[in-house]
Amino acid sequence: MFIFVFMKLKRPQIRLIIALGVGLYVMGSGIYAAIRESRESTAPADEKRIGARHPASSPSGMSYGLDVVALPKGTTSEVKDYEGFRVSFNKDNRTPNWVAWELLGSETTGEVARHNKFLQDPEVEGCPETVDYRKSGYDRGHMCPAADQKWSEKAMADCFFMTNICPQDHSLNSGAWNTLENKERAWARRDSALLIVAGPLYSENDKSVIGRGVRVPGAFFKVFAAPYLAEPRGIAFVYPNMSSPGNMQNYVMTIRDLEKITGYDFFPALPDALEDKIETTASFTEWNRR
Repeated sequence: MFIFVFMKLKRPQIRLIIALGVGLYVMGSGIYAAIRESRESTAPADEKRIGARHPASSPSGMSYGLDVVALPKGTTSEVKDYEGFRVSFNKDNRTPNWVAWELLGSETTGEVARHNKFLQDPEVEGCPETVDYRKSGYDRGHMCPAADQKWSEKAMADCFFMTNICPQDHSLNSGAWNTLENKERAWARRDSALLIVAGPLYSENDKSVIGRGVRVPGAFFKVFAAPYLAEPRGIAFVYPNMSSPGNMQNYVMTIRDLEKITGYDFFPALPDALEDKIETTASFTEWNRR
């Protein structure tokens, strides 16, 4: 019934609901004010650094070797590099905190077939087994999608490790989230290279679990940055873990606003002026142009 009513709402009403939801995340978790002050400026190197796989990925041949995400002090995290992406895994939630990768336009048209074999990673503490999702009512939702990994057999296989997976409502996974994944590949082809970070969002009210303690998130985020363009840009999306109807623009926010919700610091190694430009503007019209 709620979903039916939600779909009947007009765009301004949808925007209001989403804005209220974001506000509840900030108020309910109470994390941002405390975390922003306590965040360690000297987080462990392996916590922050994601090596640039493609030193000539931008048209100018420039690459930043970016520190992608700095987490709040005390966040449970085990970082592991896979072929083509990096995971910060949270053994308490048994889901990733975030998954980050660089996507080149040339990687979106690879010949590698979808792997479809989900695997537990025995090297990562708390990694679920596939059976934890069985008959749960949730999809095994990729954070780094398989279709972004068609450039490498190993990258394709790696993205099916359960460290890259979250419990995701089927209507979101096959609907709005899938639409966003298709958009990211089109944007990568247009802009030559993108930096992408995705992950779950939890509030104090998200207490549902499946299997042996896999926590179900209330929402998901995805962040895009195009730092190599003559006019660099960034954008963030937040989708509730349910059917998310309407225009993609309804789910847009700035990266800076997402930082207020999560307590994360995205792209901290970028030059300050560039980071500020990318994180404080979010023009869906500009991102969606052909």
